Amino acid sequence: MKTSVGYSHMISRVCLKRSRGMLVVTTENVVGHRVVEVKGQCFGVVVRSRGLGGNVMAGLRSIVGGEIFEYTHLLEGTRRQAVDRLVQNAAVMGANAVLMMRFDSSEIGQTMSEIVAYGAAAVIEPLPG
Repeated sequence: MKTSVGYSHMISRVCLKRSRGMLVVTTENVVGHRVVEVKGQCFGVVVRSRGLGGNVMAGLRSIVGGEIFEYTHLLEGTRRQAVDRLVQNAAVMGANAVLMMRFDSSEIGQTMSEIVAYGAAAVIEPLPG
């Protein structure tokens, strides 16, 4: 049986992630730090479509049931890319952290998926002492 540790599983927990020097958290506060300035909302959007071959394989697999690895792999990669774009946008805003990071997703038509990573771009600093 093929298993994978999904990026979504790692990020959905209350965790810290450093991405290109940017701290990305799912919480409002960071232990041992204070928020100096909130720059505003930021996001990273990716729209992806599975190719015809992947759709055919996924369709055949859906008849039998179980996980459709082609889509799982596609969505994990898309989430990573959405977080990368979120980090880039937060950096442009002058932030060194993204607080309260969340994902949203939707379908566009029957062949495309949109993944959005969003949060609050902020400047944080360690507490003295």
